[in-house]
Amino acid sequence: ACCALKKNWLVQHRIAAALNFAAWAAEQLMRAAILLLAVTLIGLQVRLWVGMGSMHEIKELEGQISVQTAENDHLRVRNELLRAEVQDLRGNLDSIEERARNELGLIRRGETFFLMVDEAS
Repeated sequence: ACCALKKNWLVQHRIAAALNFAAWAAEQLMRAAILLLAVTLIGLQVRLWVGMGSMHEIKELEGQISVQTAENDHLRVRNELLRAEVQDLRGNLDSIEERARNELGLIRRGETFFLMVDEAS
């Protein structure tokens, strides 16, 4: 009976040790998983706020897009005005004459040029 009790106690002790080891291993695994998740979360946060593709860079690029869009709209209007002016100059001799008079000082033969001077100047 004494040997049976010792043997029973030894088996129970080994089972308890195995359970303690399993609990310790599970705890270590849980700590490692938590650490891995924390490192991953920190890495994602850093990428979100700093560097290529970050929120700051996206806002900066959106601002550049707005500026470029406004400039493109302005240039589109200017191009339309120039296109209309070219069409007008191609088909209308009066437009060519008006432009030559205003920009180049054209005076026809037989015309008299009068220069009006404002006295306030």
